[in-house]
Amino acid sequence: MPVTVRIPTPLQQLSSGKSEVVCSAGSIAGLLEALELEHPGMKERLTEGGKVRRFINIYVNGADIRTLGAETTELKDGDTVAIIAAIAGGGEITFS
Repeated sequence: MPVTVRIPTPLQQLSSGKSEVVCSAGSIAGLLEALELEHPGMKERLTEGGKVRRFINIYVNGADIRTLGAETTELKDGDTVAIIAAIAGGGEITFS
């Protein structure tokens, strides 16, 4: 099942500079395998011990997979999957 995957900027070095790729997979776990086949190194950056790393957020059509079925979340033809790396840090924020 072809799905569109949005690749975050830090991982675009693995996707030949592409911000979006198309993969065929029936689940998030299958998608991670497909991404690894097409773009070696992607899976190790997104997963640890077979689970999506805690600082990586994956959304299917705008819904967080952690509220769906995590890695077993099913995908269907035409879905859009967004991979987003959590960002932390920075300076103190002061409100006036």
